[in-house]
Amino acid sequence: MSRLLPPLLLSVAIAARAVPNGCIPVEHDPITAGDLALAVPAFGKLAPDTPIAAAPGPGVRRVFRSLELVSLARNHSLQLDAADDLCFKLPLEKLDRGRVLEAMKAALPPQARIEIVETSLYPVPRGLVEFRREDLGAPALPDSAVPVTWRGNIVYGAHRQFAIWAHVVVMAPRPRVVAAEPIRQDSLITADQLRVESKQAFPLGSDSVLAVEQVVGRIAIRPIEAGQEIRFADLDRPKDVKRGDTVAVEVRSGAARLAFTGKSESDGRIGETIKIRNPRSNKIFQARVDGPGKALLDTGVTQGN
Repeated sequence: MSRLLPPLLLSVAIAARAVPNGCIPVEHDPITAGDLALAVPAFGKLAPDTPIAAAPGPGVRRVFRSLELVSLARNHSLQLDAADDLCFKLPLEKLDRGRVLEAMKAALPPQARIEIVETSLYPVPRGLVEFRREDLGAPALPDSAVPVTWRGNIVYGAHRQFAIWAHVVVMAPRPRVVAAEPIRQDSLITADQLRVESKQAFPLGSDSVLAVEQVVGRIAIRPIEAGQEIRFADLDRPKDVKRGDTVAVEVRSGAARLAFTGKSESDGRIGETIKIRNPRSNKIFQARVDGPGKALLDTGVTQGN
């Protein structure tokens, strides 16, 4: 006894048998009269670039049924009594690792060494392989040779993008600044306490210090052992005024100016507000650090807390 298919499945099955096995490849959007004319000569009477319908996306077929083709012809004042169903699809190809590697090299410094561990395996449209530097993931530790994910695109058609990805190991020679001797916490770092070495590491987005000039004159916020790599997280800018310092204070009130010395009751850098004690009145007021050992009090400006 034959089993009847539900009406929806029956219609899908009939439509699937009616679709032609071969589809015309189309790599631009939209589908044009010139594309239809390849199989239906009647459309050759139109300008080849006359838009007809949106092109299919990756993995999708655009099927024009016979009645749809007749209706399209009538809408364009063409004579067409009948036509076979017509199918279009976007041609796909295997992702080329060689092209992937070239796109990656173009995004990184020339000395970077790139090892592709794995790439997306699904077919891709024909187009430009694009990997941007900002879409490259970073390892937790910059000197560890572990794979990271790099997301890219195939740019095809009218600026369409098809997402791809790769797992890569990226390393490059990088300078690093290390302590030539133990550095005490809260001490001002000098050039003779440092040396520069080279190592293989991830070339982007690291907290590592690359030059001695970036360290000299900074304060170590924790003890640094000899031979230890110095990172920005280990450093702080020195205070321009420290608690207990004698501070040259300038008071401004309109065109009037008054200068005296006070004692700082807090630490601060240029632009920050600190507390200063007036040695004559013993009162504490707030002023803005204006330089090493200097502070400014403008009575026309509200001071911060």
